[in-house]
Amino acid sequence: MAEEKSDEKLGLYLKKLLKEHSLSMRKLSELTDIDTATISRIINGKRKANPGHLQKFAKHLNVSISELFVVAGYSVEQEGLQQSDILKSIESIQNILESSNLIDNHFSIVSVEHQLANYEQYAQTEEGKGNILNSFGEKLKKIGSIGPFINQLKDLYEKFRLNRGTSRELAIIGSALIYFIVSVDVIPDYIFPIGYIDDAIAIQIATNLLTVK
Repeated sequence: MAEEKSDEKLGLYLKKLLKEHSLSMRKLSELTDIDTATISRIINGKRKANPGHLQKFAKHLNVSISELFVVAGYSVEQEGLQQSDILKSIESIQNILESSNLIDNHFSIVSVEHQLANYEQYAQTEEGKGNILNSFGEKLKKIGSIGPFINQLKDLYEKFRLNRGTSRELAIIGSALIYFIVSVDVIPDYIFPIGYIDDAIAIQIATNLLTVK
């Protein structure tokens, strides 16, 4: 019964968003590449929207994905995980990824570290710096205020924006910010609620590197 209520709530919310954007279900179908019949069933509470659907709806209806997940009835821990818990969660994250059949990546801290290393050089280029300064605010707006890493992220962004740090420190900070901004994560953001855990781990890795003397 609770699930039916959540589906109905999402349907009403999607109708409201469609009206605000002057979009028909058919047009939303064209934008999202989701079958019109599927969208209709979701809006009418006859089908539960999956994370992929919600990700596409959020993108084209200009709403944060976290908000849609809450409306759809997915369990979201607003306080997120504590830093000490994040590093203890790798095995459970991998189990979730394997059971979801959504991606084939094998998750590990090493995979996040490797991606960060790739981004360090880019963060020092004018293009990389511009990407961070122009895209950070928009990405933050899309995800809302989920997770304990958000405040850390904002602090790192301010240091980067104000150029507070050595070249090495700014490269580390920049790599973490780019990891957060880009859509190609080790764990896609739409796999909720774990989709932002690798972002949180990336921030923690960067923070640890910054404390190394």
